[in-house]
Amino acid sequence: MASSYTTSFGIEKIGSGEQSGAWGTTTNHNLDILDRIASYKAVGLSGSTHTLTVREASPDSGTENLQDGMYRVIKFTGALGANNTVTVAPNTTAAYFIVINATTDSGSSGPYSVILSQGSGANITVENGKSAIVYMDGAGSGAAVVDALSNLQLATLTASGDVTASGTFNALGDTAASDKAAMGYTSAEGLILTGQGSTNDVTIKNDADADVIEIPTGTTNVTVAGKLSVAGDTAAGDDATIGFTASEGLILTGQGSTSDITFKNDADTTVFSIPTGTDDVLFPDNAKIIVGDSSDGHFTHDGTHTILVDNGAGNLTLKSNGAGINFQKGDSETLAAMATDGAVTLYFDNSAKFATTSVGATVTGTLIATTDTDTSNTGSVTLDFGANQNFVLTLTGNVTLANPSTEQVGQAGVIVFIQDGTGSRTLSLGTDYETVGGAGITLSTAASAVDVVPYFVKASGSIQLGAPQLAFS
Repeated sequence: MASSYTTSFGIEKIGSGEQSGAWGTTTNHNLDILDRIASYKAVGLSGSTHTLTVREASPDSGTENLQDGMYRVIKFTGALGANNTVTVAPNTTAAYFIVINATTDSGSSGPYSVILSQGSGANITVENGKSAIVYMDGAGSGAAVVDALSNLQLATLTASGDVTASGTFNALGDTAASDKAAMGYTSAEGLILTGQGSTNDVTIKNDADADVIEIPTGTTNVTVAGKLSVAGDTAAGDDATIGFTASEGLILTGQGSTSDITFKNDADTTVFSIPTGTDDVLFPDNAKIIVGDSSDGHFTHDGTHTILVDNGAGNLTLKSNGAGINFQKGDSETLAAMATDGAVTLYFDNSAKFATTSVGATVTGTLIATTDTDTSNTGSVTLDFGANQNFVLTLTGNVTLANPSTEQVGQAGVIVFIQDGTGSRTLSLGTDYETVGGAGITLSTAASAVDVVPYFVKASGSIQLGAPQLAFS
């Protein structure tokens, strides 16, 4: 009975009664094959192709040789200038390999991969510096190379170094509070990351080893070290959402029983809020809206009053490019109205009393000028025309009206002189006061006599006095 050969490696099975006196040679050759199957080989690569032979196509040809493809662990070496396709032959042999890509870069554009192929079926690419466990299905011209670990199932995996996954990493099952570092998944919670550190329970870093996102130990807080970018709009039913669109910019949406959005400071005090279902912005009492580089402009409510303040060196200015500016009590009573390019009207109890015109002003009702009443005057007296229009002076001694500095051109009024209980007090005038013929003013001398003197300010330093209305009792 003639010898036969195993399909994969061409191990000779001696037929009954064959090779008398020569079986030892055959047996030793078979043992060499088995030794390779249990061993390791470094195989040098060059160029872009290489054939890895597992066995001869015809092991019974009498030229059988030991082949590199008989080794189960193969480390590919050599300097490559391109990816190298390693074809496993023959394409009818089913075999498996532990493959290590330890090639180097012959130029400056690598490193390069080793591509394992057997037929026109699927190939497996082993990246530089990586390892793989693969098997060939030996299906002839259409043979394929399969990743033996493509769907690896492990009860427990412990890795002392880095773990790199080029495809999807699926973690099933929940995590526990005692897990030092765990990844899990449940249908309800989705992806779960659990940690237990002295500073943070979870830390996400970038490739510069800088913290990006942190969950401080034992908290439900999330700390973002850099910029948080969000995309997409929000909806009315969102309980709390941050969104962004190109037209609207940053969007904050909330749905609370009191407020939809509340901004607080680090003392847990509300800075401002948007009451539920409104487009109002609510600032609490004593909170300030502050504007200006030097915080010059303030707008606040102190619990009783609403206050608009300018603390700078400029003016507090209200502008309107419309019909004008109105001051109102509620929405029914006008306090003041300022028409653009028109009158400024002041109201009393919703009734217009004073209005500017193109030629001056119109007063509705009685105009009452301010009056300075001084019950004790003697010696030099200076009238303040800037503060008052009329003056009532009780003379308790002889009086000289000193030249003022506050008179306003066009100002008019009266000066009333009252003799005290003694009477006979005299009046002298400074040079700014002018009388008819320069005769001065002669007052009534009787005790308690009253003289009313009209005046008109013709110019600065020129106050014209009329004749006194004498002897009012």
